[in-house]
Amino acid sequence: MEINLNLDLKITSQMPVRMDYRIGCIGAGFIMKDIQLVAYRNAGFNPVAIASRSIKKAEEAAMLNKIPRVYGTWEELIKDPDIEILDIAVPPHIQPDIIKQACLQKSHIKGILAQKPLAINHQQALHIVKTCKENKVTLGVNQNMRYDQSIRALKTLLEKGLLGEPIIATIEMRATPFWQDYLKDYDRLTILNMSVHHIDAFRYLFGEPSGVVASTRTDPRTGFKHTDGIAIYILEYNSGLRAMSIDDTWAWQGKADDPARDTYIKWRVEGTMGMAKGTIGWPFYPAPVPSTIDFFTNKSKGTWFKPRWKEVWFPDAFSGTMAQLLRAVEDGTEPEISGEDNLKTMAIVDACYESVSEGKRIKIIY
Repeated sequence: MEINLNLDLKITSQMPVRMDYRIGCIGAGFIMKDIQLVAYRNAGFNPVAIASRSIKKAEEAAMLNKIPRVYGTWEELIKDPDIEILDIAVPPHIQPDIIKQACLQKSHIKGILAQKPLAINHQQALHIVKTCKENKVTLGVNQNMRYDQSIRALKTLLEKGLLGEPIIATIEMRATPFWQDYLKDYDRLTILNMSVHHIDAFRYLFGEPSGVVASTRTDPRTGFKHTDGIAIYILEYNSGLRAMSIDDTWAWQGKADDPARDTYIKWRVEGTMGMAKGTIGWPFYPAPVPSTIDFFTNKSKGTWFKPRWKEVWFPDAFSGTMAQLLRAVEDGTEPEISGEDNLKTMAIVDACYESVSEGKRIKIIY
């Protein structure tokens, strides 16, 4: 029997009408040089200037990505009247001051794409959001996992009701991220800098949880002092849904080419009318491994659907975070991932740390 299902899973991002907004970039590390700028060029965006703490790194990024102007400091870049959009990829403790100063240039800077995490905690993030709102500068946040192709596809399934009411959702990460040196000075590690992806993805998919229970331990591979190396947390929803993530940054420390090494990110959502499960291709970068989704629904009469695509999270999904900001600037609306929206993600991050500290369930205050 033929099964008639609309399998347009809407994994691609809607582009702005105008593609030539002049973008100034701050930061020239891996995420800017090798990911964001590559995605922007592939999408047809228009980065025109870059600055970094190291002018040598800025020049290298500019040469690789055909950016015409390099500035010695970010202070010089934000004063360039030609810059319309600011793209920031710096540590979260540096970001607030840059955004504050950029808002003083509101005569020409109309929008800012801030890196995630937006700040070190909710209080600092709230100050950033208020500053942008007072100066009428549109603020978007680069929560790029929302634009991973499998997460977009899952969102489409949920919106179409093909899985029914979500009952339980899980993300299982077994991967070893690179910890930047500046994190040694923070009292927050995995939840703030890695789990923030998964927390925000759960919010994107299911809305706002009412409470959280979190537990952490140290990661033996991490040489500096920390408390949350490995993190496990459960987001509790009033509907009864439970969304849990295991963020295992230890993931057994075999060498990358060791056949016994088993690193991955998997997710799974079970509903009253079906189930979806998938993988995230990011841990295999620089190999271009697409994320995947497999699903069935009561409407499919037991048939599993396994759509596939060639696009990958790193770098392809990063065009989506910039596109949502440009569309908002163009239309005079809020970005899909606005600063205001991201405050709720930061509230959950803070609640996770409070749960770990107090050893109990925490009600989330937005």
